[in-house]
Amino acid sequence: MKRSKPFYVGAATALLLCTSLFAKHQPNDFNLTAKLQAISKFTKVVNTVEQYYVDPLTINQIIDKAIAGLLSNLDAHSAFLDKKHYKELKIQTSGEFGGLGITVGMRDGALTVIAPLEGTPADKAGLKPGDIILKINDKSTLDMTLDEAVNLMRGKPGTKITLTIFRKGLSKPFKVTITRAIIKVKSVYAKHIINDNTLYLRITNFDKKVVNEVKKYLKKNKNLKGIIIDLRNNPGGLLDQAVGLSDLFIDHGVIVSQKGRIPSENRVYKAHAAGTIKNIPLVVLVNGGSASASEIVSGALQDHHRAIIAGEKTFGKGSVQVILPIDKDEAIKLTIARYYLPSGRTIQAKGITPDVIVYPGKVKKVEDAFAIKEKELKAHLKSELEKLDHNTTKKISTNQTKEEKDLIPQEKLYNDAQLKEAYDLLKALIIAKEKK
Repeated sequence: MKRSKPFYVGAATALLLCTSLFAKHQPNDFNLTAKLQAISKFTKVVNTVEQYYVDPLTINQIIDKAIAGLLSNLDAHSAFLDKKHYKELKIQTSGEFGGLGITVGMRDGALTVIAPLEGTPADKAGLKPGDIILKINDKSTLDMTLDEAVNLMRGKPGTKITLTIFRKGLSKPFKVTITRAIIKVKSVYAKHIINDNTLYLRITNFDKKVVNEVKKYLKKNKNLKGIIIDLRNNPGGLLDQAVGLSDLFIDHGVIVSQKGRIPSENRVYKAHAAGTIKNIPLVVLVNGGSASASEIVSGALQDHHRAIIAGEKTFGKGSVQVILPIDKDEAIKLTIARYYLPSGRTIQAKGITPDVIVYPGKVKKVEDAFAIKEKELKAHLKSELEKLDHNTTKKISTNQTKEEKDLIPQEKLYNDAQLKEAYDLLKALIIAKEKK
């Protein structure tokens, strides 16, 4: 096994270098002998695979597979990024890429939809938070890593992909074919509800523009009586934006803390009094597609008693990953810490339980009998008038004015039970505040 000698020397040298570099992080009883024995066992396995495996593999291929296996066995979010995957990650974080517009995670070993991004192919195809992806085209996802699944779903815009979906409540899985597209997502939308001084802020993901966009809408609407922040199906994003958004409404104390094994990685993010919006009632909407940064915001506002949280329990993704380059072409994505809310509770695998549980659906309206009869009579008279003026009827424009486009009409509230409940809660908070 002459081929293996350079590897033994390389491994020993690497171990000594690591010992030198990381000595300050090791306890006093650091056992170099035990590490050397473990490295020796590892190299024996590598050499055996190199010599006897049915297909020829290079040392680099074996080591890459070993690193990938190590990281994937740590947790669902740690991963080895080889040249191809590292390049794809850089493309993804540039903010524009070909894909489905879907955020996924591993839940109980299953590839699970966290949220389809609003307006994307996945959203238009009807995918929902909690859907389990059993197959990507003809490949089973049961033994697939999260990064492998994401890379399979990403691709050239205009190409099709077929997902096999299991959805709770349905008797059997179903297939859906989606056409990939360039994913560009607007992160913040704002509208007034009905025609009063309440603002609806829909935040689809936490990109670098969120805090500035929210500030812009708040500055434009100075006489607000209340705000609804809709974080449903928001899969997360940048930590500083989650902290910044929370800081707009919390004037003191901890927003979130980050704790890991290495003390230098521990962080505490605190609120600042300057610029805080303290006296405007706030309701936050969440669901099973609200994850990571969304959970930090809703959890912090809940712990500080600054907002009522309504909707469904959130996803439960509260771990911190960093990208650590190995060289210019490869890197590892490693979980280094977990997030903790002001009360000390963790988000990871637990999520945020809303103060008021509200399930999705429509609000059933009950109209009185006279109103129905009056409506039927008007409909009858209208049809008679249409007969009379059949040849002279002009088409009435249905174009909305700018003011109308900036409003959520009452009818839409009744088509979204969660939003209607959030609005009712907000009105109750406003009335309680005015009566003080």
